[in-house]
Amino acid sequence: MFTLMIIAFIAGYAAIALENKLRINKSAIALITGMLLWTLYAIGGIDILSSGVSEAWNTFLASNPDSNSNYGMMHFITHNQIYEHLTDIASILFFLIGAMTIVEIIDRHQGLKILTDKITTRNKAKLLWILCFLTFFLSALLDNLTTTIVMIAVIRKLMTDKTNRWVFTSMVIIAANSGGAWSPVGDVTTIMLWIGGQVTTMPLLAEVLIPSLVTLIIPLLIITPRIKKTGVIRPFSTEMEQMEFSYKERLLILIAGLSCLIFVPIFKTFTHLPPYVGMLLALGVLWIITDIIHKKKDDEIKRQYDASRIIRKIDTSTILYFLGILTAVSALQSAGQLALMSHFFDEHLGNVYMIDLAIGLLSSTIDNSALVAGAMGMYPLETVNATGYAANFIQDGTFWSFLAYCAGTGGNILIIGSAAGVAAMGLEKISFVWYMKNFSRMAITGYIGGAITYYLIHVIF
Repeated sequence: MFTLMIIAFIAGYAAIALENKLRINKSAIALITGMLLWTLYAIGGIDILSSGVSEAWNTFLASNPDSNSNYGMMHFITHNQIYEHLTDIASILFFLIGAMTIVEIIDRHQGLKILTDKITTRNKAKLLWILCFLTFFLSALLDNLTTTIVMIAVIRKLMTDKTNRWVFTSMVIIAANSGGAWSPVGDVTTIMLWIGGQVTTMPLLAEVLIPSLVTLIIPLLIITPRIKKTGVIRPFSTEMEQMEFSYKERLLILIAGLSCLIFVPIFKTFTHLPPYVGMLLALGVLWIITDIIHKKKDDEIKRQYDASRIIRKIDTSTILYFLGILTAVSALQSAGQLALMSHFFDEHLGNVYMIDLAIGLLSSTIDNSALVAGAMGMYPLETVNATGYAANFIQDGTFWSFLAYCAGTGGNILIIGSAAGVAAMGLEKISFVWYMKNFSRMAITGYIGGAITYYLIHVIF
C-alpha cells in the first residue's frame, strides 16, 4: 500500500494536469485523490507503520509505548493523524473562505473600482509591471494567498480578454510568491519558520528581499517583449453600478476591507492564534459595517448586497480543490513518503544549498508547508555557538533563510505549487498545461537566478 499511495498521488496529479482533455473538474479529481490516499493508508496502515518509515508514528509511539499493537496503529491513523491534519487543513480553508468573502464584499460594493480608476494606463507592459510590483510588496504585508485573491479581483476590473487575464494572473502568482518569501507573514512557510524561531524579521528581509526581487524581474523581462502592443479593453460599467453606492460609501468599504486584511497578520503577531481566527474576526467586523451602510437603503439593495448573500458567490469548487490536495499531501506526510524523500536529499546531497534548492523544486508539486515542516523536523535548531556544518542551522542560519526563499518561490514553477497558484487556478480556471507551457520555464529561470543572487550575496557579505 505504501507504493500504491505514491502511484495514486501521481495519477491524481496527472489527471489534474489533463483536466481540459479529460473534461473532468479538477476539484472532483483532487477530492478523490485525497480521500483515496487516506483509504489506502487505513487499509495498509499496520504494515506501513510496522516498517518504521512513518516519523509521525515513531514520535507518537515514543510518548505512548502502550499503543504498539494493531489496534493502536489503526487508532493512531483514524483518530489521531486524520484529525490532527484536519485541524491544519480546516484552518487554511477557513482562512481562504474569509479572505475570498472580504474581497467579494469589497468588489460587490465597487470598492475595487476606486483602485482601478487610479490605474489609467492602457499600455499592457506598463500595466503588468505596475500590478506585479504592487503584488510583490502587498503580499509581504498581507500574505501571498490573500494578495492573489485581491489582485485577481482587480485584474477582472481592468480587462475582459481571457488570455490577457491568464497572463496577468500568472505573473501575479509569481509576484505574490516572490513577495511572500522575504516577509515573516508573507507565506505559510515563512510564518512556520518565524514562529519556530528559525528566522527573525530583519535578517530574513536582508538576505531574501533582493533574491526574491530577482525572481520576479527575470520573468517580467522575458515576458514584456512578448506582450502584444494592443491596448487593454476594460469591462463595461453599467449606469446602475455607478449609482448604487456613493464615492464615500465605496471608499469606506475599500478602506475597511483592506484594513481588515492588514489586521490579520498584526493579530497573528500579538495573539499567536492561527491566522484564520483573525480573518474570520475581520470578516465579522466588515459584515457589521455593510449592514450599517445598508440600514437606510431600500429592501432590494439590502437583499442584493447583504454579506450573507455575497458569501454564496465565492468559488466553492476552489475550496474543495484545496481540501482534496491538502488531504492527499497530509496522507503522504503521515505515512512517511515525504520523510523518506527528505532523508534521501540529506544523504545524497549533503549541502545546504542543494538541499534547499531540491526542496524548492519539490514544492512545485508537493505542498511547501509540508516540506518545510519536514525540514524543521529533520534539522533541529542549533545553538548560536554551533560551528562547522551545524552553524548553518542556527537561528537565521544559511539553511533557514535560503529555505524560506526556495520553498516560497519554488512553487512558481507549476501552478499547483503554491496556495496562490491553486487559488488562481480555481478562480480564473487557468489550465495546468497552459501555465506549464507558457510560464514554467520563465519561473524556473527566475528561481535559479534568485538562488544564484542569494548565493553571491551570502558569499560576498
